Amino acid sequence: MVNWANLSGYFQLKNYMPSGLYSRSLMIIIIPIVLIQIVAGYIFLERHWNTVTKRLSHAVISDLSLLVDLRMGDTQTDDEELIRLADESFEMSIAFLPGEILPEPVPRPFVDLLDDSLSDEIENQVGRPFWLDTVSVGNYVDVRLQLPGEVMRALVLKSKVYATNSHIFIVWMTGTSLFLLAVSIIFLRNQIRPIENLAEAAESFGRGRDIQDFKPSGASEVRQAASAFLDMRDRIKAQIEQRTTMLAGVSHDLRTPLTRLKLQLAMLPRSPEILGLEEDIIEMEDMLEDYLSFAKGFQGEKSLEINIRNLLEEIRESAKLRKPGTDIFLACPPTLPFKVKRRAFKRCLTNLVNNACNHAKEVHIIVKMEEESLNIIISDNGPGIPEDSMNEVFRPFFRLDQARNAETGGTGLGLSVARDVARGHGGDIYLSKGAQGGLEATVSVPV
Repeated sequence: MVNWANLSGYFQLKNYMPSGLYSRSLMIIIIPIVLIQIVAGYIFLERHWNTVTKRLSHAVISDLSLLVDLRMGDTQTDDEELIRLADESFEMSIAFLPGEILPEPVPRPFVDLLDDSLSDEIENQVGRPFWLDTVSVGNYVDVRLQLPGEVMRALVLKSKVYATNSHIFIVWMTGTSLFLLAVSIIFLRNQIRPIENLAEAAESFGRGRDIQDFKPSGASEVRQAASAFLDMRDRIKAQIEQRTTMLAGVSHDLRTPLTRLKLQLAMLPRSPEILGLEEDIIEMEDMLEDYLSFAKGFQGEKSLEINIRNLLEEIRESAKLRKPGTDIFLACPPTLPFKVKRRAFKRCLTNLVNNACNHAKEVHIIVKMEEESLNIIISDNGPGIPEDSMNEVFRPFFRLDQARNAETGGTGLGLSVARDVARGHGGDIYLSKGAQGGLEATVSVPV
């Protein structure tokens, strides 16, 4: 059964229209100009060219009609006199062809306005069988009239039967239109560029990059939007700086007593209870680090060009020390430069790799560089997660294991921090079922 809704959506005009503001603005200018040219050209051809051509054709056929009357009158004028009269008075060449008949009609041109005009005038003024050729004889029109026992042939300059100055109007109309179009394109480009700069600045800020060279410009509305964007950026940066300062103080206040506890426990005799307390302190430090990383974010870090291969090697070696029994395989070009916030991006990938190592014995890290994005795929052979929970796991403090035991570990912030970092670079993290049966996490960051 035909889905007409899909077909109508497929043939919608917007599917074939350009999506950019500059190209759409050009169409807004070009389409009216083209329509005006078509209407003006039609009016000119219909009114001016057609009228002038009919009047000229009427005059020429009137001359031919006079020559026919002189030829067929009671006092017939001889051939030489008629030829001289046609040449000197009417500016046409005629000849009389005794015993001939009219040839077969020739194909008419695509634009047959001249043929129609001449045909109508011959039928109205002469009233005899005729033959026309307005194409084959160069700058002349070949007109043949059937007379009793002969054919009268006349060669008339085309300039005498139709308006030959139409090209001046067309050239003038086209030239002025192209000039106006060029001026419009220049001014339009100058108006669109500030909008493009604003879009690029917003995109760069969304990816966590500096936009120091951006200044409001363009029309008043665009400058107003740019100023509002800069004010928003400053408020966000100030808020982040205030939060970071506050959290740094909280971190210091919390780490100091934890450090004292570790020193005091180190001075006590070794016992299972002491070892348990030390593990609890280490877990508290990890939890504190996760909380602070999630709350602080990584907006203050600058983007630097690094070698992704070297970064992944560091993460793999650290994960091997953390989980000695897990095999970690890396497939990445030896040299792959990419501009990221190194500390933040390392934290993102570390969280994903550690999460895979916690639940699997085999982890694969594959790096694919595409035209518009860098894709880092981390897959494992673990139990995976249910499909209905793949979006839920990114929520802060969400855990599939509600017990929060030390074996599975964590605070439920690892994936939240990872996605926050990926989105801070303008990308995202996508979860799916891997080829090994476990979880597959893809970090996609635009180039």
